[in-house]
Amino acid sequence: MFTIGCHLSIAKGFAAAARDAASIGANTFQFFTRNPRGGKAKELNSSDLQAFADVCESEGITRILAHAPYTLNPSSNKSETCQFALQTLADDLRRMEHIMPGQLYNMHPGSHVGQGAGVAIDKIAEALNTVLEPQQTTTLLLETMAGKGSEVGCTFEELAAIIDCVQLSSHVGVCLDTCHVWDGGYDISQNLAGVLEEFDRVIGIERLRAIHLNDSKNPCGAHKDRHEKLGLGRIGFDALVAVVNHPALRELPFFLETPHDDLSGYADEIMRLRNAREHGLDS
Repeated sequence: MFTIGCHLSIAKGFAAAARDAASIGANTFQFFTRNPRGGKAKELNSSDLQAFADVCESEGITRILAHAPYTLNPSSNKSETCQFALQTLADDLRRMEHIMPGQLYNMHPGSHVGQGAGVAIDKIAEALNTVLEPQQTTTLLLETMAGKGSEVGCTFEELAAIIDCVQLSSHVGVCLDTCHVWDGGYDISQNLAGVLEEFDRVIGIERLRAIHLNDSKNPCGAHKDRHEKLGLGRIGFDALVAVVNHPALRELPFFLETPHDDLSGYADEIMRLRNAREHGLDS
């Protein structure tokens, strides 16, 4: 089954988000757990969660991906920022068990803000060792990053170093962002097979649990992280279709984070991807 969706707002509730997903031909979706710039999460509503479960059952939605706020940085040099990260991670992981057990929670690993990647890696792993619980059913995903500023996670080696230090590593996976890895220097357009072989060698392909499917405004290795609509960027539509069709990836869930003003843009991209997947390339 081709599991494809996009980033949706849960401002009107989870059931409304699931209905929005179904209306554009999606069978999954991503959402922010709270304001992407931080803050307190909205209280969960039991009636909404029951309606959400009903919509998911009727529409065949079995996979969702939560996204941590962008301000989350467990590797910060400021104690209050690290504390916010710990509190938010713990709270979000608890909430995920109520929203829909057995799902995915994605986070940007963090930024070393001048301390060096080694220090940041240790801090990120320490945070995960603090918040991960043996009984949780949610898998926490570390996202591949573009390498702008002092971001950690631009290389597969940095992600592997974090995972290697996590005690409950069975609860940890990776979300590969096509724009980010491209901007980070991995040429998925001309050498997708080689990039995936390197990922498998360094991290293990079994750790790859989700894909952010985005084109990029930048050339490969630019380290800038600027998403583009599918086919209008430097990666190209055909290369992104090759990603969704690759034997090692095709059963994973795919999430669009392309820049659109309304749902119609996502609906068009989902339709094009479904057509390309089922009938061959059609850009």
